[in-house]
Amino acid sequence: MENWEFWLNQTLWMNIAIVTIATLVIYTVMRALVARLSAHMATWAEKRHKLSYRLIAEIFRQTSRLLLFAFSLLLALKLVELSDKWESGLSHGWFVALSLQIALWFDSGIRLWANSLLTQPDGGTRNPVTTTIIAVMVRMLVWTVMLLSILANLGVDITALVASLGVGGIAVALAVQTLLSDVFASLSIGVDKPFVIGDFVVFGDVAGSIEHIGLKTTRIRSLSGEQIVCSNAELLRQTLHNYKRMNTRRIVFKFGITYNTPTEKVREVSQLVADVIRAVPDTKFDRAHFLAFDDYQLTFEVVYLVLSSDYNKYMDIQQEINLGLLQGLRDLEVQFAFPTYSLEFIGGTLPDIRIAEPPRVQPQSNGNAQSPQMQ
Repeated sequence: MENWEFWLNQTLWMNIAIVTIATLVIYTVMRALVARLSAHMATWAEKRHKLSYRLIAEIFRQTSRLLLFAFSLLLALKLVELSDKWESGLSHGWFVALSLQIALWFDSGIRLWANSLLTQPDGGTRNPVTTTIIAVMVRMLVWTVMLLSILANLGVDITALVASLGVGGIAVALAVQTLLSDVFASLSIGVDKPFVIGDFVVFGDVAGSIEHIGLKTTRIRSLSGEQIVCSNAELLRQTLHNYKRMNTRRIVFKFGITYNTPTEKVREVSQLVADVIRAVPDTKFDRAHFLAFDDYQLTFEVVYLVLSSDYNKYMDIQQEINLGLLQGLRDLEVQFAFPTYSLEFIGGTLPDIRIAEPPRVQPQSNGNAQSPQMQ
């Protein structure tokens, strides 16, 4: 009888009807508002070409319909009278639903941000592994904070849980410290960017182009063709020369002329060097000086700048300078020096030196040549 009275309670059915209708109306209105706001943000993003508007539009599109319906139901339940127990449960429900939706928005924003970095025109110079690691770590942090907040709101003591997570994290870190050092080195490379894919680097006895920056290792294509795999942590300990980022290349070279060159022509050599270098494109002459009296030459030191980081272009320029110097010194009738030594004989007399005559061949009567005989 009591069960029939419960089901025949008009107030109950009235409240159910009110909640149902209100939930459907609120859900429809809220869904329309979210869709309209997302469309406006997308339109502004197209007009102003701003990434932030596009991200906001995509984030609103990721609004969960289930959580939106839960919000609508919670709002509708405010229209009827509920017991204190139900009111307490609703307060927790509000927090859980709101925390989940905020975490979803943050998660979607982080994923969209990472994808936008990798799909930009200059995405080829970025380290996709580093971007992915950072995105995953931030997403894990967001969901961890959300879970701990929900547990704390539900009355769970999270102090012991946080302490156990800290101890477990330390144990795991000690177990995989080598791997973690390489992972954090990869993050450092991605954030600080001492080099990117395509850079030409030199460290130790290794010289080559960066081919891949991974989670644990970096792969380098050497000049001789083989691939060199180096640990990220070990690579960051090296003093690394990045030649791809050179704006100019400072070149110093020396050459020598003979000691019998007249003083006037020695003076002309410096001007000749300056004229030759200035005549070559993409160069900037610095200086050319008669530097020193060396063992068998008068040494000149030349300094100039190549206005390019391309090594092949530098070699082409040096070749043109060398050819110009070769022709210029010939026109001045100045000779390049080469190692020469003088031998002085003091005292006594030189021994007689007889040079043997070459062998002679005597013809025979039958026309055949006779074997050579030494005379």
